[in-house]
Amino acid sequence: MSGRICKLVRLPGLTDYGEALALQRRLARQRVAGQLEADILLLLEHGRVITLGRGARKSNITVPTEFLERKGIEVHEVERGGDVTYHGPGQLVGYPIIDLTRHKQDLHWYLRRLEEVLIRSLAAYDILARRIPSFTGVWVGDRKIASIGVHVTRWVTFHGFALNVTTDLSDFELIVPCGIDDVNMTSVAKEMPGAPISVSEVSEHVSRCWGEVFDVLIQTAALRDLQ
Repeated sequence: MSGRICKLVRLPGLTDYGEALALQRRLARQRVAGQLEADILLLLEHGRVITLGRGARKSNITVPTEFLERKGIEVHEVERGGDVTYHGPGQLVGYPIIDLTRHKQDLHWYLRRLEEVLIRSLAAYDILARRIPSFTGVWVGDRKIASIGVHVTRWVTFHGFALNVTTDLSDFELIVPCGIDDVNMTSVAKEMPGAPISVSEVSEHVSRCWGEVFDVLIQTAALRDLQ
């Protein structure tokens, strides 16, 4: 074990996207400034929201703005890499605030490590997940189960990953997921029909695998402990 610590913070209920974004930005600034002693992994769920990364085309939202407004679905343009993605209930979202100078100053290495955490986590359910060359994210066969989009400032990361657990996959019809035409989205529940699956249970596997892959000691913390 490296002796490095990662503080795990699970946010209860559905977290407002704007509030989570402001929290990430604040924690990243504090980590850059040396005001936080350890890396942080935020695990949470969002309400229904669409986000556009730096490389996104607005045409990849396939329904009118008025439709989204009627459904109460927010749209946010953010600084992460990648195209358009969707968050909603039943999806495990992870926002790591990681100082890569304490690990490896290599963004491609970091993205592959994120994929490895999710691949190992899914293996706990005997789901054979994999990478597809040239596409960041995690796949089961030709079906995409997790999306990844990150931002790095002075080697401190924020934004992160979204793993479909019991997500309503029909909501992905509102977008061209990650800008990939004809992509098929899947979830843990879809790959294991009839099995009792919960986001909280999957989060336990993700936190365990995070410790293994990043060679850190996971310490559970409350958000107030980070203030």
